[in-house]
Order: sequence, then structure tokens, then C-alpha cells
Amino acid sequence: MGPIELNGITEAAGPLGTWVLPALLGLGLASATGLRTFLPLLMLALAARFGLFGIELNDRMAWLAEWPAIAALGTAAVVEFTGDKIPVVDHGLNVLGAFTRPVAGAVAAGSVFAGVDPTTAAIAGVIIGAPTALAFNAAQGGARLTSTATTGGIGNPILSFIEDVLSFTMVVLAFLAPILVPVVMIVLAVMLFRLANRIRGRASSASAA
Repeated sequence: MGPIELNGITEAAGPLGTWVLPALLGLGLASATGLRTFLPLLMLALAARFGLFGIELNDRMAWLAEWPAIAALGTAAVVEFTGDKIPVVDHGLNVLGAFTRPVAGAVAAGSVFAGVDPTTAAIAGVIIGAPTALAFNAAQGGARLTSTATTGGIGNPILSFIEDVLSFTMVVLAFLAPILVPVVMIVLAVMLFRLANRIRGRASSASAA
């Protein structure tokens, strides 16, 4: 078998191209779905549709790249983006996200295992995607609760926009350099933790003043 290209990296066909790079790409996508349910799936669908970054989907998940799915994901992404900036609505989305984001993470991660049979890809997606998305959703929820408790919810829209940027950036990084995903995941988790602490610290200083 000749070389294959995945996410801009040319490698000999084999375990690296079949398992390692898709697993790293899946980790990146799943961590992004832990912050936003639909944006990473939309970006994945568009990349597959237009053949960007060497992205290919597993045969069973090819429907993601069809126009009806892209339209639905685009609509859902806009609704999520807008609703997450509205007080009360954002909390409802976070509660719902505890259920939807692990599913989205499993779908995203499983779909990029293009070189294996669909059942194996689905199992890999659940193993890699669901816990990763759940972990990042929990970190996001902690930061959001801290913001609500310390700023009365005033800081939540700003925090939400930061999460939008982080989710988008994580997907782009996963597309361009999946090998860097584990390091960036650690950095991202630390950033969320420090952001929560900074919000808590500023609120405490304001209360003391």
C-alpha cells in the first residue's frame, strides 16, 4: 500500500494512519464538543463535504457531509451560540449539554475512523469521544457556575464567547496538527481552571472593596 494523507500529514498506510491519527483527531473534536455541541460537528461535516484537510468519514457516518445534515447542524450551531449568551437559557443549555455533548463527542470521534468497519469505528468513538466530551463539559460547567455565583451571571456571555473561540480553535488545530492535540487539551483544561479562579478572585476582591 502507498502513502496516505490525513490532515496534511503524509504517512505510510498502517496502524498510524488507521488508528493513531484518527484517535488524535477524534480527541480534538470530542474536547471541542465538550464546549459546544454542534459547532465541531458542523466544521467536521463541512471539511468532509469539501475535502478539506484530508478529512474522510467512516462509511456509516457519511450522512454528516450531506447538505440536509449540514443545514441542520448549522441551524443548531447558531441557536446554541445565541442561546448561550442569554441568562437562564444558557443554564438550560448547559444542563442539556451534559447529555448531548458526550453523544456528539462519540459521533465526531467515531466518524473519523474511516479505515475500519463501522461497528469498530462506533466503539472507538464511544471510548474516545464520550468521556473526553464529558470531562470538558464538566470543566466548562464548573467555570460557568463560578461565573454565575461570583458575577451574578453578568460575566457569562463573555465566558461563553471565550468558549466559542476555544471550541473553534481546537477543531482547527485537530484538523491541521492532530499530533499536538494531547498537549493542547491539557493547556485548554488548565486555561478553563485558571479562568474560573480568576473570575472567583476578581469577584472576591470586588466584594471586599
